Amino acid sequence: MFSCVKPYENQNYSALKRACLRRKVLFEDPNFPATDDSLYYKGTPGPTVRWKRPKDICEDPRLFVDGISSHDLHQGQVGNCWFVAACSSLASRESLWQKVIPDWKEQEWDPEKPNAYAGIFHFHFWRFGEWVDVVIDDRLPTVNNQLIYCHSSSRNEFWCALVEKAYAKLAGCYQALDGGNTADALVDFTGGVSEPIDLTEGDFANDEAKRNQLFERVLKVHSRGGLISASIKAVTAADMEARLACGLVKGHAYAITDVRKVRLGHGLLAFFKSEKLDMIRLRNPWGEREWNGPWSDTSEEWQKVSKSEREKMGVTVQDDGEFWMTFEDMCQYFTDIIKCRLINTSYLSIHKTWEEARLRGTWTQHEDPLQNRSGGCINHKDTFFQNPQYIFDVKKPEDEVLICIQQRPKQSTRRDGKGENLAIGFDIYKVEENRQYRMHSLQHRAASSIYINSRSVFLRTEQPEGRYVIIPTTFEPGHTGEFLLRVFTDVPSNCRELCLDEPPRSCWSSLCGYPQQVTQVHVLGAAGLKDSATGANSYVIIKCEGNKVRSAVQKGTSMPEYDVKGVFYRKKPSQPVVVQIWNHRVLKDEFLGQVHLKADPDDLQALHTLHLRDRSSQQPSDLPGTVAVRILSSASLTAV
Repeated sequence: MFSCVKPYENQNYSALKRACLRRKVLFEDPNFPATDDSLYYKGTPGPTVRWKRPKDICEDPRLFVDGISSHDLHQGQVGNCWFVAACSSLASRESLWQKVIPDWKEQEWDPEKPNAYAGIFHFHFWRFGEWVDVVIDDRLPTVNNQLIYCHSSSRNEFWCALVEKAYAKLAGCYQALDGGNTADALVDFTGGVSEPIDLTEGDFANDEAKRNQLFERVLKVHSRGGLISASIKAVTAADMEARLACGLVKGHAYAITDVRKVRLGHGLLAFFKSEKLDMIRLRNPWGEREWNGPWSDTSEEWQKVSKSEREKMGVTVQDDGEFWMTFEDMCQYFTDIIKCRLINTSYLSIHKTWEEARLRGTWTQHEDPLQNRSGGCINHKDTFFQNPQYIFDVKKPEDEVLICIQQRPKQSTRRDGKGENLAIGFDIYKVEENRQYRMHSLQHRAASSIYINSRSVFLRTEQPEGRYVIIPTTFEPGHTGEFLLRVFTDVPSNCRELCLDEPPRSCWSSLCGYPQQVTQVHVLGAAGLKDSATGANSYVIIKCEGNKVRSAVQKGTSMPEYDVKGVFYRKKPSQPVVVQIWNHRVLKDEFLGQVHLKADPDDLQALHTLHLRDRSSQQPSDLPGTVAVRILSSASLTAV
């Protein structure tokens, strides 16, 4: 996985370290200097900041002291509890932090080989579809010889301060980490997909069935190595970091460090009663100030749990910022959860394997509407279809689809100011089974995401078999930027960008002809079909100039709903479009009837209900049943 890690800003860690050791100097990073430019993108510093190397802050610096744990971290003066919460989650997952902190043993201080130290470190982050290797020097900002940003409980442990510096370098400066988003940091640490859940909007506190379902999902993400955080929305500036009577803090990100069903009772009785409670363990990045309600560190509820169960859960009575609460209480007091799931694409796994399609795109401006790719959201009907469009197939009768769109992060620098995100989102449309060219008119909207100025937007949706088009957009037209689209399905979806508006002209067009007309045929359903004892198992085929579209089989009904569409670019508009209905049989399918459609652009009637006829070329006669068809034809090939 890491063979394809790219050096950030073309800085090669191994080469830089070798050069420093050869010259017997400590590394000084020219790309992220020890100056105010690396601290702020605006304003002026307060007290004088001195950049110091760890050896100047304490006697025996270490990357890790007694291993790595979520208790190591404490938030500093910058408002980045979101980043510290993400680091706390990361620290609890060995397989993940070893990706972020590569070859950590080689990076650790070695007191026996002081000459092997070059003051240089490197860390891996997942950024915009690829892992990047970020090199830093070890000069850290201090005031009165104290680290002013993220620091460890042990004065001589520096892993979190160094990871934070590398992350600040990616963002442009330390101040850019003020008021960020936990979801972004979780994705940057894992390459996973973050799914935000609004607990208030979903009414999880009062809806027990929904709450139980959510707990099972959170438990699954946790058990499969994902990272989770929670927070309480702060509505006003005064609310930010306000402490509630229950001990929780508003506008503050907490790491979820454990999720489990806890067995109540003592001894054998606990097994026979098998009463379990859905519980969650959280950690405040401040390293203090905990929940003081039921199941808090010293509460009497813990008497209901056996000593062995308490030890297994690691229950402590220290004010270390970590505490347990029931999932029900959590849904009552917290407003948001972020689940960062690691998407498993390995065929060697016992867990569900996803197929990932990853495509990069851009919103760009152009005077020509057919080349413009920044049309804004659906509110802007005149330009909406000018956005980039991506097609994918759901190949199972119904499938869960995960879709994530991420915009390229913008750096914060003194010259450019704070890097603001665009408000982004996407819509998904169910389209014709054989669509190959861009959409130009509205079809059935199958799903849509929220629009928000966050770095990424996620949607989980169940969709029936068929072909779909995703249209990622900025909220307002005319905004430009890069984005990464990730689509996860159970079987390969053949996801790709639609680039052409209509069939291309070639040197053969003059000989073989070029389409004169586009026709969209939508077969809604049929009624009164020839019936058998079990009802017809019918399907429909739409044929036009050698092309055809077939629906799924509708079982056991003489009134099937097909809801199948085809789009045809017709070189010979005088030839009819044929719609046939067949009964699916084990040995040989049975013909139930057909209709011929002129599909003339001048036909103002869109919906037709037509009697089925036989296949006689002379005098076709009526067969049992009717079919309902909606037709749209145009001489303009970009009308559909």
